[in-house]
Amino acid sequence: MLIQKLQFRHAMAMAISLSIPSPSLFIHRTNGLKSLTFGYPCSSSSGSAVKGQKWRRPVVASVLELGGVKVAREDLVRDDPTNNVPDTIFSKLGLQLHRRDQHPLGILKNAIYDYFDTNYSNKFEKFDDLCPVVSVKENFDDVLVPPDHVSRSYNDTYYVDSQTVLRCHTSAHQAELLRRGYTHFLVTGDVYRRDSIDSTHYPVFHQMEGVRVFSSDNWESSGTDATSYAADDLKKCLEGLARHLFGAVEMRWVDTYFPFTNPSFELEIFFQEKWMEVLGCGVTEQEILNKSGKPDNVAWAFGLGLERLAMVLFDIPDIRLFWSNDERFTSQFSKGQLGTKFKPFSKYPPCYKDVSFWISDAFTENNLCEVVRGIAGDLVEEVRLIDNFTNKKGMTSQCYRIAYRSMERSLTDEEINELQWKVREQVQSKLSLVLR
Repeated sequence: MLIQKLQFRHAMAMAISLSIPSPSLFIHRTNGLKSLTFGYPCSSSSGSAVKGQKWRRPVVASVLELGGVKVAREDLVRDDPTNNVPDTIFSKLGLQLHRRDQHPLGILKNAIYDYFDTNYSNKFEKFDDLCPVVSVKENFDDVLVPPDHVSRSYNDTYYVDSQTVLRCHTSAHQAELLRRGYTHFLVTGDVYRRDSIDSTHYPVFHQMEGVRVFSSDNWESSGTDATSYAADDLKKCLEGLARHLFGAVEMRWVDTYFPFTNPSFELEIFFQEKWMEVLGCGVTEQEILNKSGKPDNVAWAFGLGLERLAMVLFDIPDIRLFWSNDERFTSQFSKGQLGTKFKPFSKYPPCYKDVSFWISDAFTENNLCEVVRGIAGDLVEEVRLIDNFTNKKGMTSQCYRIAYRSMERSLTDEEINELQWKVREQVQSKLSLVLR
């Protein structure tokens, strides 16, 4: 398996102590846990913002290396029926926006750290560089995701092979951390999901998970049962976090369902004249604790999306902006300054192109979005279904409208037409659909 292969390479590299080149990837262990760190040379200038300059897809390194540990592109991106990781996703691995102190995601992460450090006397261990390549067992089985759950499908998850995925959530590390004896921890990292294309969805985003474990000494002295004790503590903790981030806001708890917690809740706040979901949480399913060697304990867990909250706190209108190296974006934010309001630096016009085809039983919108994103990258702003009909023969046709827009410059008719032509070609060749 790939994970064992990477661990072997790390052991060999440590034995021979090779020098460190760049760009790079290093597989190491932090507190005994697998960790992956990549390095890319990045420029803060915006050469692509020059008007009239034709967009070119960034070159994807074929091998990433650090300390003698090499991971070839072919390790993660392969022409194999069990693999659906494209170059566009491979190119995002290791950029770790959440570890940049002057980036909105890094600023938000550190603000959450400050809350926990202040209110829990540095009890919470912090992990923010754990390896995003995990096993199917870690990603799904260990957190009780049912075998038939939609998230396990190739339509929703990036599979390296049949037993290895790019993590869909930071919960993929929960069981291992519990087994290693951690009782208070925060895990932050980049997560990967095949998804639709619009201003609030992106196939790579960032999550933070928190877990706290209690012993019988905690709840027996309180006069309440273990589950109620953990739930009450959880709500008190997260209400305090919401006030820390958003100020004195009205809040409400909504009962919900997650496979790994019971009971499960969502915290909503009334912010900017509407109710907004902040995070999901609950009391950890006892089966997870039992399998992690903690049958006599109870725990709570929460998970939140950094982009979702940062878009609101910083007034960032498009999720693609988080990945921008344009100085007009990056220079607006400073370490420790939570909630600095983003000032739009441009609003170039969109260009709309439609593509229509007869769908097959195997067609999914996520597959179409992967094709479009693979061709146009971050120049595609939205892919939206605008028409759907079935003829007398029972054949169904769909029409999708693709919005192309750069956040940094005006696009030319020539390059948009070239992108659209490639989309039409790959709809036929990759998705095996008949154009109309």
